[in-house]
Amino acid sequence: MLNILFNCRWAVKVVVSSVSAMTTLILWNYAVCAGEIPQSEKIAQSTNTPTDEQEPPIEITVTGKVLNQPVFSPFRREGTVKDSTRPVYVITGEEMEAQGVRTVREALRFLPGILPDGTVGTEVNALSGQFIRGSNSEQVLILLDGRPINNLGSGGFDLSEITTNNIERVEVLPGGGSTLYGSDAIGGVINIITRRPTEKVTTQAGVTLGAYGLNQQTITNSGKIENISWVVGYNRTEADNNYPFSIPEANFEGTRKNNDTLYNNFNVKLEANLGKRNTLTVSSLYLSKNQGVPGGVPIPEPQFGQGYFNSLTDNNRKYTDQVLTDLTWNSKLGGADDSLLTARVYSDFLNTRFENRSGTLSSQRRFDNEQTSYGIQTQHSWKFAKNQTLVYGFDYRNTSVRNSTFNYSTEQQTLSYDDSISQGALFARYEINFTPSLSVNLGLRQDFSSLTDGSFTSPSVGARWAISDSTNFRANYIRNFRAPTLFNLYARGSTFVGNPNLKPENGDSYDIGIDQKLWDFGLLRLTFFSNTISDLIAYNFAVPVATYENIGLVRTRGIEAALNVQLAKNVYAFANYTLNDPRIKESVNSGEKDKELRFAGADSLNLGISYETPQGFYAGILMHSLGSYPTNNTNTESLSGYTTFDFKTRIPLSDNLVLTGSVDNILNQRYQLFPGYPDAGRVFQVGLNATF
Repeated sequence: MLNILFNCRWAVKVVVSSVSAMTTLILWNYAVCAGEIPQSEKIAQSTNTPTDEQEPPIEITVTGKVLNQPVFSPFRREGTVKDSTRPVYVITGEEMEAQGVRTVREALRFLPGILPDGTVGTEVNALSGQFIRGSNSEQVLILLDGRPINNLGSGGFDLSEITTNNIERVEVLPGGGSTLYGSDAIGGVINIITRRPTEKVTTQAGVTLGAYGLNQQTITNSGKIENISWVVGYNRTEADNNYPFSIPEANFEGTRKNNDTLYNNFNVKLEANLGKRNTLTVSSLYLSKNQGVPGGVPIPEPQFGQGYFNSLTDNNRKYTDQVLTDLTWNSKLGGADDSLLTARVYSDFLNTRFENRSGTLSSQRRFDNEQTSYGIQTQHSWKFAKNQTLVYGFDYRNTSVRNSTFNYSTEQQTLSYDDSISQGALFARYEINFTPSLSVNLGLRQDFSSLTDGSFTSPSVGARWAISDSTNFRANYIRNFRAPTLFNLYARGSTFVGNPNLKPENGDSYDIGIDQKLWDFGLLRLTFFSNTISDLIAYNFAVPVATYENIGLVRTRGIEAALNVQLAKNVYAFANYTLNDPRIKESVNSGEKDKELRFAGADSLNLGISYETPQGFYAGILMHSLGSYPTNNTNTESLSGYTTFDFKTRIPLSDNLVLTGSVDNILNQRYQLFPGYPDAGRVFQVGLNATF
């Protein structure tokens, strides 16, 4: 986790004149850090008489900040990193502000365990692509406050759609999560946690300007009056993205055109305290994006290669309108805080329209995809003994998708598919602490589906053993699966068709790791993993009409390593490394056997060093390096790796005014994420944020 970017290490001058003042200070520090306060922290206390003598700052160590970070995804309840047998990586809203992050896609850039660079560009509106342990974007489950938002029509979810003005933190859980969350979690889980209301009425407003026409405005109002609290926010982001670029393989130089974007995102959350034991929450997120689709430069060699069929477009557009809404009731049962019942109903409306208006009229098309989802989540988190916890419940989700094509030449509309999937499940996770240093958890989930072969059983087991105060071992096994999408099953195109007889993809995820404290100044987390995906769904082009089939098996082995250290007073550093080796073990194409799976095998190295004062000043240099990777499964084509350096700063101008700035890709390293699709080169932005 990039805790060095914006750690909860604020120096606080305090004069403790009473017990209540000390209590207030402790509660404030707990709330800011959102985790258990390590015993190593020292709070300086003065006498009852105020003095001008400067008090020592309150600091949370690197170790405490990482291990006490709150997380939800490994448990399906609130917990901390140190209590999880799974490796989990987090970036907080404060860290996102320090980095100048604009979307959730960008927030993942410096985290270990994930390759988040995407495949079609680096600008704010670039389509996200998240590869975890040999999986692709369709095999990674996206959660919003713990419930699924994946597109069951075509798969995955574009994380560039969600701007970060409403985000409290993002959790990345590598290695699958089907035991707790069901389908689509075969490679990993990304959980997006939205902001909670503040206790006092607060308004935050910000303006950011940057390269290539970037113009972003945000405003959020949050507060509480009696038993009602709220968060209401708006984000408008606009950019031209008309940068110069070249593609040497195609002998091409030019300016990126038709690459503009406009976001208009709204969020609202209302909470009502129904007595001391019950809370009712209504939240809604509206995501709207209008963007140009510039296409890619055709790559002439090799013939029929990955970039051979690219084309640059002047008029193609993409429009998305999405509404994500849920109603959640939390009830604390009994008289203590050891039994929480949660019931949630949610509905999603995801509409995407793609306008292909380039070329002759006969080739112009409009593609419409309309998805409606309704779901229920009911669970009980119960600590029924001092050392035992049980989380169990029921999930249900129904998704209907209508996909159609309109021909501008003939003015005829063709229906590709109009179908639905219903998924239900019973799940349970039991955890027992045999001793304070040894805990084991067992999980089981049974999924039921309207698909013929859609039902699946997902067991899991995990263990954590603290062999000393500074060394913690962990190990896990999870059985995962992914049901085919409606497009996989029922698509009807001119050159391809769906296959209603597809079986779910399934996989086994193993990992073993260690969390090692490095005296009082650092923490090393190291994980070795093996992830297998069987019955892989992919196109089979070896038949007259291309169709989806269960045609492969991929085994990925690798390492995830994360190091956080404090080098000196106010000086922090991090390093993380992700090694992926995804190998195709079975395929209908004999030429792919034992080859590396395309895109998913790049190795990632991130480094950073920052200077941060107790008053909130931050300045850091970050490095992101991605190794070379093949772009086809026979490994005859590949893209070279690249290394970029970014500068980030946060400067408090007053108690309620903050200046932020960044220069990304300082050395103007140019590269391609997909053949013929360029990066934006060196870019800058500067922002001013006010709180009142």
